Amino acid sequence: MLELKPIERRTGLTADVFAEEYLQLMKPVVFTDLTAAWPARQRWTIEHFKSSYGHLRVPVVSNNYSKPGKGYMTPDRIVSFKEYLEILESGPTDLRIFLWNIFRVAPELRKDFLIPTIMDGFVNELPFLFFGGEGSKVALHYDIDMSHVFLNQIHGRKRVILFPPDQSRNLYHHPFTVASYVDINNPDYTKYPALAHAKGYEVMLQPGDTIFMPSGYWHYIEYTDGGYSIALRSFGSLPARVRGLANIATHYVVDKGMNRLIGPSWRKMKERLAERRAESII
Repeated sequence: MLELKPIERRTGLTADVFAEEYLQLMKPVVFTDLTAAWPARQRWTIEHFKSSYGHLRVPVVSNNYSKPGKGYMTPDRIVSFKEYLEILESGPTDLRIFLWNIFRVAPELRKDFLIPTIMDGFVNELPFLFFGGEGSKVALHYDIDMSHVFLNQIHGRKRVILFPPDQSRNLYHHPFTVASYVDINNPDYTKYPALAHAKGYEVMLQPGDTIFMPSGYWHYIEYTDGGYSIALRSFGSLPARVRGLANIATHYVVDKGMNRLIGPSWRKMKERLAERRAESII
């Protein structure tokens, strides 16, 4: 059956200990104090965002984001930031904002967080905000650019499930994408027998926590509360960067192109290929 171990929570990690016990081993960890000195912890309230940045227009996605067809991997609609935050406050919703670089239009917000010194390689140009309503879910995937991700929780809680890259076949990885469509909450071992052999990690991310997700790690995220976080990215080895560029080219040229041409049929073809790969290891 699906095996999920708790992710270690650490306080006071030094760069040397982090490198030895987690980075070099490509093992996830939750920092409890990496953002302790960030002004964002106090300043980035919903009311502050609404009053100062509510006029900004934001792309909003729902559970339809990964469904085949013309709307594949495109936002559902564009709304004002204030309108979205009011939706988030009103109760459960599947609407999310993701990969939003608000700092391009509000550079003053950069003063509210610090680039960590826990390792080298952080890309200052790639801080992204993620917002989600209570109950919204981020489907199982790994990040296309193959960076190390430090996801810093600001408001609300998130349930995070991770799998290392070597579990890709057990997770029925769809070729030409960075996605899997198995249901982690209700695993169907009859349809996906290899899933029973998958080994991963699980944690409930609290406000103030930072989770380190190593390059290529699969992640499923569920918003236990309406909330938001900021992701900072660090690039490691050159091979990982090259693979990230190849992923981006494959996704935007092959996957999106074929989806627009044949839609659901392309999805079924990917599903069959994923099943054949998984069968080879059972």
